[in-house]
Amino acid sequence: MFQNIPQVTKNILILNILFFVATLVMQGQNVDLIRLLGTHYVNSPLFEPFQIVTHFFMHANIFHIFINMWLFVMLGGFLERLWGPQRFFIFYIVSALAAFALHNFIGVYQVEQMKALLGEEIPVDQLNNIVRTTSLFNLENAINQFLMDHPVGDIALIENYIRMIYTPMVGASGAVFGVMAAFAILFPNTEFYLYFMIPVKAKYLVGVYLIYEVYSAFQNNLDDPVAHLAHIGGAVAGAVMVIIWRRKDRSNFY
Repeated sequence: MFQNIPQVTKNILILNILFFVATLVMQGQNVDLIRLLGTHYVNSPLFEPFQIVTHFFMHANIFHIFINMWLFVMLGGFLERLWGPQRFFIFYIVSALAAFALHNFIGVYQVEQMKALLGEEIPVDQLNNIVRTTSLFNLENAINQFLMDHPVGDIALIENYIRMIYTPMVGASGAVFGVMAAFAILFPNTEFYLYFMIPVKAKYLVGVYLIYEVYSAFQNNLDDPVAHLAHIGGAVAGAVMVIIWRRKDRSNFY
């Protein structure tokens, strides 16, 4: 089965597995690769340009990587056979970058709003420096000491600010949503079986899933660890690309 996976799909799968294994190994050495290679908002003190690429090879846990790679191999492999390796690789990268862009478009604005509010009470640059230079294991103590030195009225605000600048986005989900959107447009009537029993056409399954993502994004729940905007960004980019290519190629699939 592994030998039958197209080359680009196979290489991306291998890279994701290698990054995940490295994450587990380095955790045992007290090195947090998710923090280092996952992407932070571009106005976070922890952001580095290479994270724009490395984040979509990182995953939070075994369930996260399994779902993403299962969907990617199943649907992405099919699209690679249809388009060829070069077009499919471009499609994957653009979908992933679009997910990053939309995730930042809203998040950066929210971080700047919080920074402006905090700037009236505390030295934000000093707080950013603590976040940038303190390890995960000592961060809570360092923040508590900072709050003792600089008491603030709205503790929730500073907690939300730290969470936003510290929590990275990881995963191939943005690119996978692009793959799902493309497949649903090209093959809308293909049936998938939910729980191996309930047949659902691709256009309904993906459509309902995207509606849920849009709804969840508008909830703006800081306790929700899912980057819903990234999913939407990847899906929109994937849909736009496949519509343009389909018109250019004058091809239709059902």
